[in-house]
Amino acid sequence: MKFIDKLLIAGKKNKSLLCVGLDPDPQRLPIKDVLDFNKQIIDATADLVCAYKPNLAFYEAMGVKGMQILKKTVAHMPREIPVIGDAKRGDIGNTAAAYAKALFDYYKFDAVTVNPYLGYDSIEPFLNYKTRGVFILCRTSNKSAVDFQDTVDNFGMKFYESVALKAGEWNNHDNIGLVVGATYPDELKAIREMCPRMPLLIPGIGAQGGDLELTVKYGIDANKEKAVIVAARQVLYASKDQDFAQAARRAAMELRDSINRIRGL
Repeated sequence: MKFIDKLLIAGKKNKSLLCVGLDPDPQRLPIKDVLDFNKQIIDATADLVCAYKPNLAFYEAMGVKGMQILKKTVAHMPREIPVIGDAKRGDIGNTAAAYAKALFDYYKFDAVTVNPYLGYDSIEPFLNYKTRGVFILCRTSNKSAVDFQDTVDNFGMKFYESVALKAGEWNNHDNIGLVVGATYPDELKAIREMCPRMPLLIPGIGAQGGDLELTVKYGIDANKEKAVIVAARQVLYASKDQDFAQAARRAAMELRDSINRIRGL
């Protein structure tokens, strides 16, 4: 099954555009066992999400044990829920091919995030996995995104707009999506207009301050789908106590339902 089909099926079944970011910080967890924490979060929210998104940095920071936790976390996911590996990889030649092999064949992610700065040949090995999703960084949610992404070329086009156009040209297998931050709603709106059929992975609500209503309004496609709205800290750390899983469920349900109200469901 193609990633986009799996995403849409999960979204319809759970009536959800919510993606929970599984980014565990051992210093903030109410229990010591990171894998058990992840499992409890997944079990508590699996009927409320369209996807999960573990960020590899949080697991790499724990060394070999962390990478083992990541693999076991992915294995624990319900088979019908897509998993997006937030790796932001970007390299060329055999290195890019090795990254793609690791993320898709070893960790078994349904989709990954990639950095387009090195151009097409840095992304091609990922795209060759035709049933997997590839989310290209386009307009990221951080404050310093303006340093490069707002740079204007000789034709008056901003860099992030060029990325969006190139993504459309490269989308021969219909497996490309774009990462667009909720913290830049005007840019989100412009990118959705440029790429009306692509899935958009949208971080930045909650702790980063993105406006949920504008995110939903500008991020969804004509069918009120294909916006993958990410929440991590506000779900994972909804409680610092032993009721963290129940609190995570309540936070996820509130977000899911708020998103649905905004999209008129």
